[in-house]
Amino acid sequence: MAVTNIIRRTVPLAARVICRTQSYHHRSSALLSTVVNRSAASRNFFRSSAPSTLHFYSTKRPSSDESLLKVLQSEIQCVEESDVQDEVDEAPEGFPFEIEDHPGQQTITLTREYQGESINVEVHMPDLVTGDEDENDNDRDHPDNEGANQSQIPLVVRVSKKNGPSLEFGITSFADEIAIDTLSIKDPNVAEDQIAYEGPDFTDLDENLQKAFHKYLEIRGIKPSTTNFLHEYMINKDGREYKMWLKNLKKFIEA
Repeated sequence: MAVTNIIRRTVPLAARVICRTQSYHHRSSALLSTVVNRSAASRNFFRSSAPSTLHFYSTKRPSSDESLLKVLQSEIQCVEESDVQDEVDEAPEGFPFEIEDHPGQQTITLTREYQGESINVEVHMPDLVTGDEDENDNDRDHPDNEGANQSQIPLVVRVSKKNGPSLEFGITSFADEIAIDTLSIKDPNVAEDQIAYEGPDFTDLDENLQKAFHKYLEIRGIKPSTTNFLHEYMINKDGREYKMWLKNLKKFIEA
C-alpha cells in the first residue's frame, strides 16, 4: 500500500488526461461549429420577416448540439474503457471508521466513537503527481517544497466531546506519512462573527509537542495504513464521479 500502489491507482485520472488529449480536436471542432452556427442563426433571425420567425422556435436539435453530444459520448466511452471501478472499495479488515460516501459529492466522511469522543474526518479529492508534470520542476526540486512532488490527500479531522469544544486538525497525507498543517480549538458557544485565537503555526510548536499530537491522532485511527487506503478510495471515487458527471451533461443536452 505504498507509492507503487498509489501510482497504479492513478490510472483512472491518467486515462482522463489521455481522453482529453484524444478528444481535443473533436472539442475544438464542436466549439467552432457552435460559434459558426450561432452566428449564422443570429444573422438569419434579424434578416427574416415576422412570419418566418416561427422557424426560430423549431424543436429540432441544433447541429452544434449534435456535435457536442458526439464529443461527450466519445469521452464517456474513453473513460469506460479505462480502469475506472464502478464498485465502491471495501474497507480493509480492522479499518476503524464508518465511511459515508454520497454519489455526486466531492468529499466523503469518516466517523467513529473512541472512549467517549466523537471523531469526524472530512476527506477531499487527492492531488496526484504522476511524474508527467514538467511545469514548475525547479520549484518541486527545491528543498522547501519536498511534498510538492508527492501525491497527497487533504483531510480535516475533528475530535469532540459531547457538547464541549472540539479539536480541529488540518492534515495533508502523503504515502506512508501524515503531516499536520493546522491545529485549532472550535467552541460551539462562540459566535461565528467572533474571531477566536487559533494558536501558532503547527510547525512552530515545540518538536516534542508536535510528536505528541501525531501520536494523539494515531491512536484515534489517523495513521498511514488508514490514509493509504483513502488515497486509493478517493482516486477511484474521482473516476466514478467524472463518468457520472459526463453522463449527466449528456442527459441535459439530449433533453
